[in-house]
Amino acid sequence: MGARVLSEDLVRGRSRFQAWRRRRQAGSRIPRSLWALAVRLANTHGISCTATALGLDYYGLKKRAQAAAGQLQSSSPAFVELPSPVVVGKQCLFELDKGAGATLRVQLVGYDTADIEALARSFGSVP
Repeated sequence: MGARVLSEDLVRGRSRFQAWRRRRQAGSRIPRSLWALAVRLANTHGISCTATALGLDYYGLKKRAQAAAGQLQSSSPAFVELPSPVVVGKQCLFELDKGAGATLRVQLVGYDTADIEALARSFGSVP
């Protein structure tokens, strides 16, 4: 099995973790900013691949990724009300007179001209 080629963002992430490990004090915890980076990379590349590339515990990264996903889901609203659109322009008022006493008066907002033509033809063909 050949060596796996890492994506550019995983290589940069690994470099940041290696730099932190070189200068950290023994026993110090991984900073939140690096955990946030690891979670973003895990969302893109998967937990296993990211944990391996960054030298992290799989289950620790999985726990943090799931917690971050839960926060995103709980903060989003379940229902969003959208205001009705305001139609500007396309307004039409017309009357169709059949001559035998039948008159049709129509006011349209946001219409399609093909619909008006079809309506006029059907009104003219009705006895």
